[in-house]
Amino acid sequence: MNPIDVVQEKISEIDWQLVSEEMNAKGYSLIPRFLNDQYCKERIDEYGNDDICRKTITMERHSFGLGEYKYFKYPLPDLIHTIREAVYPKLVPIANMWMKMLNIKRYYPDEFDELQKLCHQNNQLKSTVLILKYGKGGYNTLHQDLYGDIFFPFQLVFFLNEVDDDYTGGEFVLTQQIPRAQSKAIVLRPRKGGMLIITTNFRPMNGSKGYYRAQMRHGVSEVRSGDRYVLGIIFHDALT
Repeated sequence: MNPIDVVQEKISEIDWQLVSEEMNAKGYSLIPRFLNDQYCKERIDEYGNDDICRKTITMERHSFGLGEYKYFKYPLPDLIHTIREAVYPKLVPIANMWMKMLNIKRYYPDEFDELQKLCHQNNQLKSTVLILKYGKGGYNTLHQDLYGDIFFPFQLVFFLNEVDDDYTGGEFVLTQQIPRAQSKAIVLRPRKGGMLIITTNFRPMNGSKGYYRAQMRHGVSEVRSGDRYVLGIIFHDALT
């Protein structure tokens, strides 16, 4: 079975009802061992290949943290494109349920191509899929990946090497805003190959007056040793 067929089968085998429950309860869901070791290694080995990237960002120049990331250019590598297209429709029902719960007049189309058309109509034409590298001392400040008025409320993070073996530190950090209180911090240490689904912006929380938007941000704690590599798949495109 070729790698694309393997990934499509893995996507079909995920318990998406459980993912929905976890997204509603926590704002994130982790699927372990989604990518195999060979594919993780291939992504890391080609990090220096700028022919497949449209832009390189040095984080400290923009006060984003300490590290580097590169945006892929279109057309995306086949497996990344397949994941983006195949996972999107699985998340659409959750996204539209959230919009309804929060009384937001936005409806996401069933297929990824239709979302991309909406982005292009809004002059969001550039790929937002990226690969990130953090060395010793590297970190990423808390942020949200929006890129324009059209954004999908979920994104994917893939962990390409092994915590405690290839690097130490570098925990994935989520924060959730709590009304009239300090923010809640969530610290995750996914293993190599894991696929983490997170909210891009907010998640619905049930309060005394109904559902409200709980803002969430994500970042990376300081890497203490080694190099940490992560692949990020964001569904909406970026403004030119």
